[in-house]
Amino acid sequence: MAINTKYARTPRPGGGSFELFSWFFMRISGLLLALMVSAHLIWMHYVIGLSNINFDVIAGRWTGPNGTFWRTYDLFLLLLGMTHGMNGVRFVVEDYIHSPGWRVFIKTLVGLILFIMVVMGAYVIFTF
Repeated sequence: MAINTKYARTPRPGGGSFELFSWFFMRISGLLLALMVSAHLIWMHYVIGLSNINFDVIAGRWTGPNGTFWRTYDLFLLLLGMTHGMNGVRFVVEDYIHSPGWRVFIKTLVGLILFIMVVMGAYVIFTF
């Protein structure tokens, strides 16, 4: 009995190089996010303790001897999470918005929201 493996894996896009990069980015960023978020949750919930998390704990973490590491870690978590999520929204827009004008408008809006959120998050991380 033959098994149809045509749909066993997600096919790589055959479009331009941006779509190929986007396809690879989703897989790599998803793996990195899973590892980073798991480490973050274990550290914050079990090592520090959920009831102990407050403003002083975060301030101490960002200004202490390992402050550069934690700021960089949080920045990468922000960048990977936001770009991964907004790239997923871009995929949904490509699939469900058929009007070229609306598609351009919504993808521009998604890019603008991504930019604003990353700038605001980075501002908080680096000026805290």
